[in-house]
Parts: sequence; C-alpha cells; structure tokens
Amino acid sequence: MSRTGAEMRASESQSKFIQDRITSVEKHFGQLCDTMSSYTRKTARLRDKGDQLAKDLVTYTESEPYNPSMKRCLTEFTANLSAVQDYREAEVIRLEKKLVLPLSNYGLKCKHTKNDLKAAFAAQSKEQNQKKKLDRIKQKTPSDRSQITQAETELQKASVEASRTTKNLEQQMEKFESEKLQDLKKMLIDFVNIEMVMHAKALEIYTQCYHNLTAIDIEEDIEEFRSKLQPPNTATRMNMVRSSSYSSLDSGMGHYAVPHHPRPRPASADNTPTKTQPKNVQPMTNGVKRSQLEDDDDDDDDDEDDDEDDDEDDDDEDDEDDETELETERSTARGKNVKR
Repeated sequence: MSRTGAEMRASESQSKFIQDRITSVEKHFGQLCDTMSSYTRKTARLRDKGDQLAKDLVTYTESEPYNPSMKRCLTEFTANLSAVQDYREAEVIRLEKKLVLPLSNYGLKCKHTKNDLKAAFAAQSKEQNQKKKLDRIKQKTPSDRSQITQAETELQKASVEASRTTKNLEQQMEKFESEKLQDLKKMLIDFVNIEMVMHAKALEIYTQCYHNLTAIDIEEDIEEFRSKLQPPNTATRMNMVRSSSYSSLDSGMGHYAVPHHPRPRPASADNTPTKTQPKNVQPMTNGVKRSQLEDDDDDDDDDEDDDEDDDEDDDDEDDEDDETELETERSTARGKNVKR
C-alpha cells in the first residue's frame, strides 16, 4: 500500500533534519579535530623547547668550573626538567591516540551517513515521481485500468523502498547520535585524565626542581670564585716582601747601634813611661787630630753597608799611627838614658 502525501512530506522533512544534523556534526567535530591537533602540536613544541632548555643548561654547567654548588644543583635540575619533557611526550602520544584520531574518524562516519541519506532521498524522490505518474495517468486515461494498475504497482514498490530506507536511516541516525555522544564524552574524559596525569607528575617533579634551585649555595660559589680570582702565591709574595723589608731595617738599625771605640794602646814591656798628653789637647796622627778621625768614622757609619770596608781601613791606619808614636817615645827615652 502506497503512503499518503502527508506521510511522504513527513519523511521528506525527516530526511532534511537528518541532513542538517550530519552537516552540523561534521562541521563542529572537524573544528574540534583541527583545534585538538593544534593543541597537540603546540604541546609537542613545548616539549621540544623544554628539551632545548635542559640541553642549554647542561652545556652551561659543563663549561662552568668555578661554581661547584651551582653546577651540582643545576645538573639535578636539568635531569628533572628532562623528566617533565618525557611526561609531556607521553601526553602528546595519548592526545594523538585518544582525541585527534577519533575526531578525525568522524569525517568518515559523517560521509557514510550522508551516503545513506542520499539513498533515502533517492527512494523518496522515486516514490514522489511514481505518485505524479499515477496522477497523470488517471487524468489522461481514467478508463485505462491496465496502465493505472501498473502505475499503482510501481508506486507501491517505490513506497515500500522509501519506507525501508527511511526506517534504516532512522536507525542509523540513532546509532550515529549515540556513538557521537559516547565518543565525545569519552574523548573529553580522556583529555582531562591525560592532563591531570601529566600535571600531577609535572607538579611532583617541579617540586624537586624547586628544591634543587634553593639548594644552590651562593657563598660557596663566591668563595670558590674568589680563590680563583686571587692566585694562592699572592699572600706568600706579600709576606716575603714584608720579611725582606723588616730584615733590611733591622740590619740598618744594628749597624747604627754599634759604637766606635778606639783600640787601647799596648803597655810597654820594660815599664818605660809614656809621654802624657796635656788636657784639652787632642792627639795628632800624621798632622790630623784624632777627634777628626773619629768624626769621620762616625760619618762613615751613617752610609750604607759597603762603607764598612772603609771604616776598617781607617782603624788599621790608626793602629799603625799608634805603633809609630810608641816607637818614637821609646827611642827618646833610650837617648836620655844614654846621656845620663
């Protein structure tokens, strides 16, 4: 039995509704797929930048020999930072598997549903054409029962086919809508789980990173740098300079402190009286007063160490003069005894 015009119009409206629904799902899920793909790519870029940051820090610590505390703590920090990037790599893989791929598959699902919808539209269009053909035959040749019966039979077949395709389309749309809701719910739950796991692990590792950075001992690094900035032999050289200065000063003071005493005259062997010098009369040596020689010696003592040799020569000359004078007095005393 063929369907009425109202049933055909209702079936046609239903097909348009299904078509609009599929178009909307295809549009918005396609946009979600593009956005999620971009999100995944940016997460992968963030992973790459994190790896690059860890690599740059490792290169810096290897070239820094004068900050042991910073080098030790940054080495642990870069290891933890690389671990965060490993978890971010796992996040990228899970996003591609659980979100990007299912969303991209909805393009094929929508395409298959549209093909089924086209078949339903074709069946409805055929039914409408048979209906119009039957109406024309009835108008032109109402008495030709054979043509009318044939047209009615073809219309019934078209109606059955349209009804069947419409029923199948309804079932497919219900399944499509159910899968869409379940998939969307599952994908968003997976997205939240992936982000929660990643951020939970990242928070744990970033806590270790924080402790690594707070453990840097700046004072220790400054002391190490100061020890390299000031060579170790600097203090030794300064001590040597001070010791040399003190030694020179002490030797100079010792030289000035030594007084000059004229050597006493030796006593005569035969107790011969010596010629006494009157008071306030300075003895002469080669026409030069002895006080002048002593003054000259005192002046020579004020000179540097190399003048000591000159002083010793003067002392030797004084001794020779004293001996000559002693011999002269002895000769005079003997001459007097001879006269007596």
